[in-house]
Amino acid sequence: MKIADLITWFEEWANPTWCESWDNCGWQVEPGVLQAEARVLVCLTPTLAVMKEAIAVKANLIFAHHPLIFNPPKSLCTGEAMGDMVKLAFTQNIGIYSAHTNFDQVNDGTADVLAQILNLHAVSPIVPTQSGLGYGRVGNLEPSLTLQALLTQIQSQLQPPKLIFSPAANLEQQIARVAVLGGSGAGFISAALKTKAQAYLTADCKFHQFQESRDQGLILIDAGHYATERPACDRLVQKFKSLNLNWVELSQKDEDFRQFLL
Repeated sequence: MKIADLITWFEEWANPTWCESWDNCGWQVEPGVLQAEARVLVCLTPTLAVMKEAIAVKANLIFAHHPLIFNPPKSLCTGEAMGDMVKLAFTQNIGIYSAHTNFDQVNDGTADVLAQILNLHAVSPIVPTQSGLGYGRVGNLEPSLTLQALLTQIQSQLQPPKLIFSPAANLEQQIARVAVLGGSGAGFISAALKTKAQAYLTADCKFHQFQESRDQGLILIDAGHYATERPACDRLVQKFKSLNLNWVELSQKDEDFRQFLL
């Protein structure tokens, strides 16, 4: 399958026009690869390490969740990460494409994959946007789990370096309804509350957001940005493989950007 055909297939599923106004979905760098047979390296974040990996495996497309470019750069300079990425993209003939907030909304996107991992039933978006799609997912645990069992499942499935949850939570409390949203989902806490969820799995939550959630009866669970979005990248690889591409793999050089002392 040619890169142009792969992008057409993807955009029929996750239209880049659905992305938020602050976002930058779609082509980040297109150095003239549209008619090449697709050799795709899927990653969460396009970095120099991922670019060097793409060169090593002879990929011609980096398909990333996070955009390389959020705001128009004022300059592109050698020795700076973005400048070096763009230079290598053109000299090595490797395209960089991003699917961000459009990918967040779709079935088998970032939130939907989390709901599947937790085996949630009767799933619906936290914030609907169009015809059953939207941001986040909320659903029921059947059977219900204790909070301790839910946390253990999240730790086992997502393997975050740290798992943070609301203060003074009763670990023996039965949890029957859970909301999930991969990446920075603290802005959706009020929406999660409206779904009657007892627990909300997301990332990048601040100190007082844990307090506010606790005070409103919602158990906030922060598993980290990387751990909550990386599974959807793996799912994307599986979907691409079903298209019988020439070559597609998940990046082994993706980074969490955080380290924790043990």
